[in-house]
Amino acid sequence: MYTYRTAIEMAINAQELTITSTVLEREVTCTLLLPDNAGIEPLHLLLLNDGQEIENLTLTHTLENLYDRNCLKPVLIVAIHAGDDRIQEYGIAGQPDYKKRGSKANLYTQFIVTELLPEIHKATDIEHFESTAFAGFSLGGLTAMDIAWNNPELFDKVGAFSASFWWRSKDLSKGYTETDRLMHAQIAATEGKPALKFWLQTGTKDETADRNKNGIIDSIDDAIDIIKALEAKGYTRPADIQYLEVVGGSHDTETWGKAMPKFLQWAFGK
Repeated sequence: MYTYRTAIEMAINAQELTITSTVLEREVTCTLLLPDNAGIEPLHLLLLNDGQEIENLTLTHTLENLYDRNCLKPVLIVAIHAGDDRIQEYGIAGQPDYKKRGSKANLYTQFIVTELLPEIHKATDIEHFESTAFAGFSLGGLTAMDIAWNNPELFDKVGAFSASFWWRSKDLSKGYTETDRLMHAQIAATEGKPALKFWLQTGTKDETADRNKNGIIDSIDDAIDIIKALEAKGYTRPADIQYLEVVGGSHDTETWGKAMPKFLQWAFGK
């Protein structure tokens, strides 16, 4: 007895959306990725920082593979290209770091909430998405975490790939302590427990820095401390928090691209 399987290759439609942002005072390019036969199933939404990196992430290939294997619910990915002022637009809203980087993070948050999301609904003619996630890499991962944390009515899940959780208010040589890390402090200071789920990733070769000389690189230490801060709020693993540590993984798009299928299946898997 023979079983025949018909392979149906899923094509990913890509189109560009350009938004003239009053808030950021620049044009913002977004790449929209959507399976060509999303059909009548409920559609999910993923916002992705540093959208200019989708080719280096081999994101289209990853999506095609996951859809071909029937592993993924239909998801619209809006990959937001970073501007020339990325180092100022990304970060913690209203709290620049010790070098005054992230001074426009509050404006980027406003752009996401008041301009981008309404424009997505308008451009796609979709009033409601089944779920909405926000993800990013490095400083873009920190930014996704900050925006989702402060707007839980708009987002359901966060993906933070090698996120810059070291982002701090004080120089290491100026009396720095671990309480000076801005995202950790924000989580601790927040009343209540935002209705969010979190997916965090690090690589064992993200960096070599080890502030506290404990033999663990800062990228991993800072991510683990974020998890501890979330657990102190009442979130639990694995129900609310997933953590992926990539052995040999570096701080680059190759590693993040390889980790992407795990994130996508966690966020939108069938």
